[in-house]
Amino acid sequence: MRERAAEALLREPARAVDDARADLTDDSAAAASIAVATAKVTAAEAALEVASALFKVSGTRSALDSLGLHRHWRDARTHTLHDPARWKVQHIGHYVLGGTKPPGTAPCDER
Repeated sequence: MRERAAEALLREPARAVDDARADLTDDSAAAASIAVATAKVTAAEAALEVASALFKVSGTRSALDSLGLHRHWRDARTHTLHDPARWKVQHIGHYVLGGTKPPGTAPCDER
């Protein structure tokens, strides 16, 4: 079941990246960037929720260093901070609401 959810989450970004690679334009690069950002935000939220739920269902003993379960939450949190999802949410909003292309998608003729 989880495999299907992961595949579904990645299907649209993979298709957008493939489309951009096949016909690279400013618009296709921006669409691919936004699709990947959307998947990243969704995956980051799910990872934090699942890692946090681990402690809820396992009780306080699950936080013991000897069990090593805390690393899952820490790893998920580190990934969300390393490539901040909050910026991706802003880029997605600007793109969807105002058509503003995300940073890093410079005009194709400038690459």
